[in-house]
Amino acid sequence: MTLQAIKIRIYPNLEQQTKIIDNFGCCRFVWNQLLNMQIERYHNGGSYVSRFGMNYLIKRLKQEYPFLKQADATSLVNVSRDLNQAFQKLFKEHVGHPKFKSRKFPKQSYQANCVNHNIKQIDSHHVKLPKLGMVSFKAGRQITGIIKSVTIRLSATGKYYAIFLVDSEISQLPKTGQFVGIDMGVADLMITSDGIKFPTIRFDKKLAQKKHYWEKRLARRRLQAKKEIAWDHHNKVIAPRELSDFSNYLKAKHMVAKYNEKIANQRHNYLNQLTKQLVEQYDVIKIEDLKTKNLLNNHKLARAIANQAWRELHSQLAYKCDWYGK
Repeated sequence: MTLQAIKIRIYPNLEQQTKIIDNFGCCRFVWNQLLNMQIERYHNGGSYVSRFGMNYLIKRLKQEYPFLKQADATSLVNVSRDLNQAFQKLFKEHVGHPKFKSRKFPKQSYQANCVNHNIKQIDSHHVKLPKLGMVSFKAGRQITGIIKSVTIRLSATGKYYAIFLVDSEISQLPKTGQFVGIDMGVADLMITSDGIKFPTIRFDKKLAQKKHYWEKRLARRRLQAKKEIAWDHHNKVIAPRELSDFSNYLKAKHMVAKYNEKIANQRHNYLNQLTKQLVEQYDVIKIEDLKTKNLLNNHKLARAIANQAWRELHSQLAYKCDWYGK
């Protein structure tokens, strides 16, 4: 049995969307409260509170703030798990101090565990989710396997997704007896030891003109909106406006996010096709490990290097080899 993530797009109704957004807010509130508690304890000379200690504090928070009971209970417990993992990374690697979360961040998500079969597929177009009930989804892919948890995610373009973590059985691919070494590049994405070249596709350049069109308007509309906000504050308007109150600014922001999402999806699909082809063809794959952070200091090649997504390519090859016995 292998853990596998299955991502589908869901279409919640207005009531379900409200519940999802409220759950985002509850998880964000608990994260900020626990993080603030850890920081205050550190400044006061106290010791770090473990994950189990934070779980107990969540129960106290529910008593103090009754609105937290509207959220899925397991999603709040997963907040303490994620915060504990963030602090463990800080303690071991000494980088990346956890930060407070804001409701203005365009991408929001929470994770709920499967308890008493509260997460399951009803039919080819509907799934049952905790606190939401039956939700319709796009039937491009079916959910097969034992569902462990689900992550509800809101993208920057306003689309809702459900990522199911399932325990499924994946049949291994037949052995070919072939070995290969891969050299990473910019002009060509990959060059194998067999002399096969996999070309680089600049997805960012294909949509660069349309994206730049809306980026200019976004910058201009943001500047104009800030001028109006400053004018409102200067004249002491009772209800000052925010950037989210300007519809033309929001439209430009949505269009820029739309093209960024499309570029990312095209790149992800291309890498999936290449990695599946490599795993099917070879039994052992050795790949060059590049320090991308150092290479990005070259500003003449930074955009081209970032487009290659070498880290994503390495990650896909790693888990696919693990799945298919390569």
